[in-house]
Amino acid sequence: MSGFSEPRRQSVHILAGTLALLLRWLSWPQAALLAVVAVLFNALALPRLASRLFRPGDIDLPVRSGIVIYPLAVLVLVLCFPHRLDIVAVAWGVLAAGDGAATLVGTQAPIAPLPWNRSKSFGGLIAFLVCGSAAGIGLAVWMSGTSGSAPTSAFFRIFAPIAAATAAGFVETLPIRLNDNISVPATAALLLWTLSGVDPAALRASLPHVAVRLLPALAVNGVCAATAWWAGAVTRAGALAGVVIGVTTFAFAGLGAWALLVAAFLASAIATRAGFRRKALLGIAEDRGGRRGPGNAIANTSLAAWAAFVSSGMATPAPAQLAIVAALVTAASDTVASEVGKAWGRTTWLLVGLRSVAPGTSGAISREGTAAGIAAAALLAGLGVLLRLIPLAAVPAVVVAATVASLAESALGATLEGPGILDNHTLNFVNSALGAGVALLVWSMR
Repeated sequence: MSGFSEPRRQSVHILAGTLALLLRWLSWPQAALLAVVAVLFNALALPRLASRLFRPGDIDLPVRSGIVIYPLAVLVLVLCFPHRLDIVAVAWGVLAAGDGAATLVGTQAPIAPLPWNRSKSFGGLIAFLVCGSAAGIGLAVWMSGTSGSAPTSAFFRIFAPIAAATAAGFVETLPIRLNDNISVPATAALLLWTLSGVDPAALRASLPHVAVRLLPALAVNGVCAATAWWAGAVTRAGALAGVVIGVTTFAFAGLGAWALLVAAFLASAIATRAGFRRKALLGIAEDRGGRRGPGNAIANTSLAAWAAFVSSGMATPAPAQLAIVAALVTAASDTVASEVGKAWGRTTWLLVGLRSVAPGTSGAISREGTAAGIAAAALLAGLGVLLRLIPLAAVPAVVVAATVASLAESALGATLEGPGILDNHTLNFVNSALGAGVALLVWSMR
């Protein structure tokens, strides 16, 4: 479109974030109304008043443009966190300053392409981390003590925004087509929400225990990673990622959580090798001869490692421990269902459209695979009980959550993976996050 300017667009993107300052004085219904007005204005009036802000092709369908998705994302945040407008404000600031600065600096001073996504640059990532963190900290301090926030500590005002900006910054660099105005604030808000339950005093009290576990954690995870690589289960990079995740889980959540992590990995590895010859002949076997890379480890187990860290700072760690179990069980049971379905599934079909498809099709499920996934979920959840991570009464919640998340991931895979909106690793992370979230929801309703 003639006259379009990306720097002008990103400047408006950043300036719109200053409206987050209003949340200090607004109730959540007022904030939601403001977001609704912004959505309608950007969709109906802005194309006529400032068409040069729209990228070529967006002006014909403004509702698909980031200019409309941006305030819509803010509206969803307000509705999800009506009594924590400080979380909304910080996530909004990370989106506005971090994402906007990443585009501006990435185009003007890219430094070098990122290894995992050469269309993104180190310059843009650094700008995101610096500006997103600064805006997040500023808004956390600005919102502190207001009616739309809970009592917060220096930990939440400083560390949490930096962690949120860091996570969102790396998500923004993923090679997927999901709009950044969705992925960035969602990542920031969910991370902030998990950290809002951390008691700094409890976290400090846990550090001596973490220090004691650190050396054994490094030793056993080093041996396990080397063994897994020797056995052909992981790549070298996958082994390194596994060490980081394993050490974090062991050090912050203890031997029981780590044992469940290992069990979940073994279940996935065994399922991957099962029927491998048939999968290879059909061209649907896991790449690299079945070796799992760092993307697999991060997608399937990083959420559990994060929950392990959070659990060490909670006065009552039970919810975080349930999240650890549910995330690991969900990821492993989904892998078992997928691999068993590819090896022995007689009929595979898509949930979306309910049509029969070839084995290995993204989002495809089978009766055999689904049954194996449910069985794996039950066995691993039972192990969580034996390891004293969750009570016996929580097993049904974990199994239901794992099954629901797996089916939801199949539906998302059938609709979003093909056009590149989400890739397989992102779907796996969403799957484990859904499993943890549904388990917590079901358990809270008991």
